[in-house]
Amino acid sequence: MPETEPQPQARRRPQPPALTGVSMHDLLASCAAAAAVSTPPRAPEPETCHPVREHREAA
Repeated sequence: MPETEPQPQARRRPQPPALTGVSMHDLLASCAAAAAVSTPPRAPEPETCHPVREHREAA
């Protein structure tokens, strides 16, 4: 019986552990929180220069 040479085995890279148990709700909540923290506050609205007219009685 002829001897066969052992074939080299393909080396596999160890894969990082998969993240499990994260619900879609938690994922979306974390994205919303990150967006809220990274968004700068709005500039204050300019005040109106026009005086408010008084209400007139209807005829």
